[in-house]
This record gives sequence, structure tokens and C-alpha cells, in this order.
Amino acid sequence: MCWSLSVIIRSGQKMKTLTFLLLSALIALCMCTGASDSDTKSVGAGDSPSDKGVFVKRDVAATVARQKRAGGADLSLAQLESLREVCEANLQCEHMMDTAGIIAAYTAYYGPIPY
Repeated sequence: MCWSLSVIIRSGQKMKTLTFLLLSALIALCMCTGASDSDTKSVGAGDSPSDKGVFVKRDVAATVARQKRAGGADLSLAQLESLREVCEANLQCEHMMDTAGIIAAYTAYYGPIPY
């Protein structure tokens, strides 16, 4: 019985030693293969690419054409106001008008725009 206990204690010490050696080797390997400070570029808080945004020169921006929204762009203010008055009579249409816009709300509840 005493012999088996001493074998267990010795094997426990061997496992601790083996674990220590493996961890030491792993740390040494990481330190040797890791990038040095001269190889890496540190990016400061002001140098972050996400902070810069997109800037376009004025003459280039003048040539960029924005896409128009689908439908409704050719309605006059008086026509839009009349659609708004019709849509305000229905609470669901009025809520949709506030969230999605007058054209989408009128089309959803009353069909195609008459003009």
C-alpha cells in the first residue's frame, strides 16, 4: 500500500514538472515568433480609419448624380397636401404617413395616386 502511494506522489510531481516545462516552451515559442515592435504599426485614437469618413472634393461632388426616389417626385406641394388631408382621416394611414412617408401611406391604404 505504501509503495502505490509513493508512485502516485512521484507521478504527480512528474506531471507538474511536465506541465511546467510545456508551458515554458509554449511561452518561449510565442515570444520568439511574435512580431517585434518595429514590425507592427500602432494606430492612435485620431488615426483610426473609421474616424476619417469619406471626403470628396467639391468639383467631383458636383458631377455625382443622386438617384431620385421611386414615384412621387413630380407631385406639387398642393397635390401632396391633398393626399395628406385624405390620409389624416384614417389613424393607421396617418401613423404610416409619419413613419414611411405620405406616398407610401396613401398608396397602401387608398391605392394608386389619382394624379
